[in-house]
Amino acid sequence: MALKDKHKRILYAYLFFLPFLIAFIAFRAIPFAQSIWLTFHKWDIFGEPEFVGLANFTQAFTTPRFWDSLWHTIYFTLLTVPPLVVFGFLLAILVHGNILFKGFFRSAFYLPYVLSISVVCLTWGLLYNSSYGVLNSFVTSMGFRPIKWLGDPSWAMPSIAITTIWWTLGFNFLIYLAGLQQISRNYYEACDIDGANSWQKLRYITIPLLKRSHVLVLVLQVIASLQIFGQVYIMTGGGPGGKTRVLVQYVYEQGFRYFKMGYAQTIAFVFFLLMIGVSYVQIRLMMAKEEY
Repeated sequence: MALKDKHKRILYAYLFFLPFLIAFIAFRAIPFAQSIWLTFHKWDIFGEPEFVGLANFTQAFTTPRFWDSLWHTIYFTLLTVPPLVVFGFLLAILVHGNILFKGFFRSAFYLPYVLSISVVCLTWGLLYNSSYGVLNSFVTSMGFRPIKWLGDPSWAMPSIAITTIWWTLGFNFLIYLAGLQQISRNYYEACDIDGANSWQKLRYITIPLLKRSHVLVLVLQVIASLQIFGQVYIMTGGGPGGKTRVLVQYVYEQGFRYFKMGYAQTIAFVFFLLMIGVSYVQIRLMMAKEEY
């Protein structure tokens, strides 16, 4: 009887799991397999897919525009990840302490993150306007020449990066704040007894105990920055002269503008492998330091 009840419970467990399994296969596994299959084919949407073997991969790795788009994506990631991680951590430290209007500052730091991408990009586009933008009004008042923030190849990507940092900083701030609230006050009280100063508490207590928060923030932020598309598409369209065209935009253009679906899927698959590799290396390095 006991064995029969055990088998019944196992059956019920599988029945509860079955809807999720069906949905996963239908909406995840099958599309993923089809996307890999498409990388070996040439398809313009209208006709039948034509098998071309590794021709799409060869074309991707020998096309200068692919490498330019990849570099622009990496450049944007380098511009945004360090400030977003560091400033998110510092702001969380600031509002976690005993300061006036703590609730106000917490809301103010997180508020930009709830805005839509179109609102953020259009607003910052007005600020960057070379003719009547607030930023150029400030620059000219200091005696300098106006800057074409989104029209100058040297300034376009940093300008987009600044907009992204202001917009998404609240997410990292929230993760760090949650991590800080999980640290027991007993550690800091013990440090007070030993005569430790604020810097020593930060270095030997706060930073090490937030190790998992560091890993989470860093991995998520790198993935998010590598997937940059909306800000570039709205603010510059990939210009000037393609200097802000990123990899996701390149995939979009090849697939939905030139209808090279097989080639676009190949680039997307390579990009997917790149993100998996970067995330794996990050996690391994952070975990290795933690074990050490």
